[in-house]
Amino acid sequence: MTSSEARATPTAADLALLTVAQMGEADRRTIVGGIAGAVLMENAGRAVAQRIMARWSPRPVSVLCGPGNNGGDGYVVARVLAASGWPVRLGQLGNASNLKGDAAHHAGLWRGQVEALQPALIEGAALVVDALFGSGLARPIAGQAAATLKAAAARGVPIAAVDVPSGVLGDTGEDLGAVPAALTVTFFRRKPGHLLLPGRSLCGEVMVADIGTLPEILNELGVRTYENGPSLWKADLPLALAGGNKYGRGHALLYGGGVMTGAARMAARAAARAGAGLTTIAVPEKAWPVYAGALTSIMVQPLPAPESLAPLLNDRRITAMLIGPGAGATEQTRAHSLAMLATHRAVLLDADALTASRHDKDTLFGAIAGPCVMTPHEGEFRRLFTEEGGKLQRTLAAARTSGAVIVLKGADTVVAAPDGRATINANAPDTLATAGSGDVLAGIILGLLTQGMDAFAAASAGVWMHGDAASAFGPGLIAEDLPDLLPGVFKRLAGR
Repeated sequence: MTSSEARATPTAADLALLTVAQMGEADRRTIVGGIAGAVLMENAGRAVAQRIMARWSPRPVSVLCGPGNNGGDGYVVARVLAASGWPVRLGQLGNASNLKGDAAHHAGLWRGQVEALQPALIEGAALVVDALFGSGLARPIAGQAAATLKAAAARGVPIAAVDVPSGVLGDTGEDLGAVPAALTVTFFRRKPGHLLLPGRSLCGEVMVADIGTLPEILNELGVRTYENGPSLWKADLPLALAGGNKYGRGHALLYGGGVMTGAARMAARAAARAGAGLTTIAVPEKAWPVYAGALTSIMVQPLPAPESLAPLLNDRRITAMLIGPGAGATEQTRAHSLAMLATHRAVLLDADALTASRHDKDTLFGAIAGPCVMTPHEGEFRRLFTEEGGKLQRTLAAARTSGAVIVLKGADTVVAAPDGRATINANAPDTLATAGSGDVLAGIILGLLTQGMDAFAAASAGVWMHGDAASAFGPGLIAEDLPDLLPGVFKRLAGR
């Protein structure tokens, strides 16, 4: 099953992402279940060879084998390609006699020459198979392995990687000296490192092969991280009901700043397009003409004084709130944020609302008692959180620390819940790197929260819909385009 095939009609199981340890456990349980490790390795190597032969015509290939099971897969790849008439050279890192277990078994079936791994192996090659280390490596690539991979990259020889490009950490996507692959073939399920940057950019096309891992094992692994996709949250998307009214779809409230007015206006339009029955922006009275003149279906409530927000918060018809876009990183914004959280209704904190609490984050976290989503970019995240590690690990830790669903934005946006669930988004095109797109994202999530969607599901759905809208538009996108693209997103979702 390829990644493209899996995404055609994906199920939640298709989207599961396994850590390196979980994949190792899946292999162990499959072997206990009666499928020999040598058979799994044979299936893995054959799957890689088949994907290579489907993509490239026969050509000279150099297979680079490491000292562990990834190298054993490489021996199978070499044997299958050679049997199909491909000219194959095989290079071994270290002494082949030191291979153990299943890798030693398959090395023994190779009837060709085994050369020492060195850059000279790349001479004359039109394809390189990277079967050096796979996802288990925990140290930088060095020595002859690094030199040989760099030689292939320097000569522009395409690389097919087994599991992950050597040097990419499977759990984090971090780069410890990898060179880009044109194709990566992995097994059973992908790993977070296939989606997280920079790993994703180093993997090329990722294909997932079924090698005989027992499918029921997936339910035994305690998977908590998934690629973000509709099968995870589509059933929870709010739908307009016949005979319903606008209040049945909730009432969204946004706080709009007095100077930077565009951000809140875009967020409000996105909330309405995402399905909020009513949307109100509360704004300083002096800014009311700007907002009122630019918005029609969005209600604009002037605030004669900062304390005028309180009566609005007491309106029980308001079901979700957003503060941050264009609000200003001020003490007033911080106070309004805490007041919104005190209602125990759904609150989304974005942009300036996050920065405004950077000097008193404990008070902010302590105020979270209802559904809460925070949508920081990396800079805002660093102002509130000290967590270290890979992006997935940092986002999960921040969710536990704060008690909020955290959306750590980027080309590989991670959404994490305090209970340990996480999604990694992979459908965001480069065109989203434009001013205001984050404000629209906040508005989409707000619209879903307003209609009663669970905070984690709303955040994951909003992030995916944001990416799908941008992908449908193509080049030339600006943030103002995004809200009006949401009806198309809903139509596509209905057809899935």
